[in-house]
Amino acid sequence: MTSSRAPHTKTIATVCLSGTLEDKLVAAAHAGFDGIELFEPDLIASVSSPAQIRRQCEDLGLKIVLYQPFRDLDSTDEAQFERNLRRLDRKFDVMEQLGVDLILVCSNASDDAVADPDELSRQLRAAGDIAHRRGMRIAYEALAWGREVDLWQLSWDVVRRADHPAVGLCLDSFHVLSRTSSIAELSDVPGEKIFFLQLADAPHKDMDVLQWSRHYRLFPGEGAFDLVAFTGAVLGAGYRGPLSLEVFNDVFRQSSPVRTAVDALRSLGWLEAALTNHRPSRLGSAAFIEVSVTPPNLAAVEHVLTALGFARSATHRTKKVDAWTQSGATILVSVTTDLPDDDAAAISAIAFDVDDPVAFAASAEGLHVAALPRVVRPGEADLPAVAAPDGLSVFFVGADGGELDWRIDFDATPPAGALAHVDITGVDHVSVTAPFDRYDESVLFYRSVLGMRTEEVAEYPGPYGLVRSHLLRSQSGIGVALDGPLLRRGKWSPGVRTPQHIALRTSDIVRTVAALPADAPILTIPANYYDDLLSRFPLTDEFVEQLRRHNIMYDRNASGEYLHAYTTVLGSQVYFEIVERRGAYRGRPLADAPVRMAAHIAARRGTVSAAR
Repeated sequence: MTSSRAPHTKTIATVCLSGTLEDKLVAAAHAGFDGIELFEPDLIASVSSPAQIRRQCEDLGLKIVLYQPFRDLDSTDEAQFERNLRRLDRKFDVMEQLGVDLILVCSNASDDAVADPDELSRQLRAAGDIAHRRGMRIAYEALAWGREVDLWQLSWDVVRRADHPAVGLCLDSFHVLSRTSSIAELSDVPGEKIFFLQLADAPHKDMDVLQWSRHYRLFPGEGAFDLVAFTGAVLGAGYRGPLSLEVFNDVFRQSSPVRTAVDALRSLGWLEAALTNHRPSRLGSAAFIEVSVTPPNLAAVEHVLTALGFARSATHRTKKVDAWTQSGATILVSVTTDLPDDDAAAISAIAFDVDDPVAFAASAEGLHVAALPRVVRPGEADLPAVAAPDGLSVFFVGADGGELDWRIDFDATPPAGALAHVDITGVDHVSVTAPFDRYDESVLFYRSVLGMRTEEVAEYPGPYGLVRSHLLRSQSGIGVALDGPLLRRGKWSPGVRTPQHIALRTSDIVRTVAALPADAPILTIPANYYDDLLSRFPLTDEFVEQLRRHNIMYDRNASGEYLHAYTTVLGSQVYFEIVERRGAYRGRPLADAPVRMAAHIAARRGTVSAAR
């Protein structure tokens, strides 16, 4: 969908954020939201009166656009319905003090919900009469777990039958998309009868929809819902109100409200860009990946790179940074004393070739991603960079010889000695562990700022708990894999707590691994794994023995095959993977991940030999 309209008002429900109501208002204003949906429990728990909350919002430049929720309006018991109308009238008193004229009324989820659509519309019309007299409006919403009205089509039928100027529809993307993918009929709804639009993304979950809604909602771009199509359909029907976020998420409600609010606004920026087909310029291949090492670990990292066929090709003029290259892959090794362990190594940065680095960075800042502060000495390339939520620095670099070509800061270094003839053709993906509290934010960063697309989302059991994985890939082919614990990890975890690795492509992994020098630290895979391969796949004994001899792991699906081998861990968290993809195999063989994790633990404990 394309549009030349001005950006919509952007609002957020206070339930999305942690803290007191006052904390939430400050966070929403700081992020740059235009207004809020006021979640009634936040007001009830506040020490401020409704009039004081109104003044605080005015001082912060926020408009209260919706008061919510009002539950269980209709009733099969007429006396109870009359009590519900009196309760609604009291809410209008509060709304007058708040300065808001729109209330969200949810479909009834209790046992006395009205089933007859004519009677239900009569009751909604009666509520509309009270609202009209008070200068208020009602946005009626179908809860996905409503007893009688649980689909948006049913809520629209009730609103249509009520035929009242003060009664309209609230469309919530979660309640709609968790129950149905049928949105084409939205074009039949008059835009002026859509009073409010609430947006939430979510991962696919096969579970009770109420629990799914209360704990797992995400901001747009962080989950699996097609919010671009949904929002486009609502706007296409003629809706002109706010784009508002209503997200129930256990992590967000424990995190910094300011950081969450900024992430939330970024999600709406991503959605608007997608709706107008506005994308940043194309992301190219990985210009370099930077690995930071402490001085005691430098020799080990250089040894592994040499074993993998990399050669030191350039040295930075003023910093302790060397470039190591092989074919289409470049790894910068920088020496630092800022890492927590004496023998540490960490993937610290990734740089992408783009047509216009400055414009790409400006696009990122437009999505509320701050520029990365850097010390640039005279004569050095001032490379635009931003910080990813997972801790990586992301650089945008230009073409050969330009002022934003990273190589102008380096002097070429002649190769020293003979190199191993290792067939590495480029970088397949970089894998990092996203912090538990910033995992979903990291997904949105790579989707919105870098324009990557999700290739695979999965969960798998590790030795110390479930791990979730999200693999994203750019159009140029470079991937970023975000891994992380499904739950907050405890202190007891003798494995690699925050692993990072660089997956290097090869066209023939058997030949590549066979060409490695004898002291290359290839990870030893347990014999049980290869015995199991023979039962899982129709492979010959000879082929599996070849895999076993070289510690190569294997997977296949209907699209192709994936063969891969690993190094041991360098320092506390970094290792390398050698990957051969055959056919159209996408994603990663996550069934192999627990075996690899256990093998890394065994190697670190000295249970098995890590040498070949």
